[in-house]
Amino acid sequence: MGFALEGVGLTHANGSVALAGISLAARQGECIALIGPSGAGKTSLLSVLATAWTPDQGSAQLLGTELRGLSAPALRALRARIGTVHQAPPLPGRQRVVTSVLAGRLGQWPAWKALASLAYPMDIPGARAALAQVDLDDKLFARCDQLSGGQLQRAGIARVLYQQAALVLADEPVSALDPTLAQATVRLLIDDAAQRGATLVASLHAVDLALNCFARIVGIKGGRIAFDLPTDQVRQEHLQALYASEGQTPPTLQPGPAAPAPATPAPLTLCR
Repeated sequence: MGFALEGVGLTHANGSVALAGISLAARQGECIALIGPSGAGKTSLLSVLATAWTPDQGSAQLLGTELRGLSAPALRALRARIGTVHQAPPLPGRQRVVTSVLAGRLGQWPAWKALASLAYPMDIPGARAALAQVDLDDKLFARCDQLSGGQLQRAGIARVLYQQAALVLADEPVSALDPTLAQATVRLLIDDAAQRGATLVASLHAVDLALNCFARIVGIKGGRIAFDLPTDQVRQEHLQALYASEGQTPPTLQPGPAAPAPATPAPLTLCR
């Protein structure tokens, strides 16, 4: 399944072009990193994949479902299979962490269970297990407004892990974490997707993190795909062309091991 975009275009209400002629596909279980300068269109592309924005042009097929002409019930069912990790997770401040994590499956539960879980958590062990994967299980009953920025990002990741979505979209998911914790957390997302056969697309500002963790890199610039390459084929000239003309210093390609093949995830010990 995965997804397939063909000639997708997106124009904002003010007339600015966010995406132009995007053709991109991913197989079920594939993990892709999006890189590019600020304003390149990475978030817009993720928004289309999340069905938050409807393309003006082209076609989009997600998880075997064509978006064009989709009924409201079918769209809700599709969205329940898509998980999104935000740079600033929209977790209500007064809500308990356990409730926010369990919200990952509200779209999959019957209405009575979803409403009941908002009043009293319906799956405390499941929420605790998801939080334990990001070393945050001690915050199970804390309020979200008691968490730091990095802890909020990890709670948002725990919610997607609990959701067990078929398509996971991560928009700068580790921007508030230190480099060591960021790499461990990105690898957790990759390993979880690999174990379940889910598709993962992550937008990352840290190019070295993308190159170290992902086997496929897609460069986005000006709302278009600049390159789509296996990691071991990305060269310094690709990064130069992607970033230099935007007034940004292009990152330097560092030699290092290729992204490892996905493996069954092992328990991680993450620093707080």
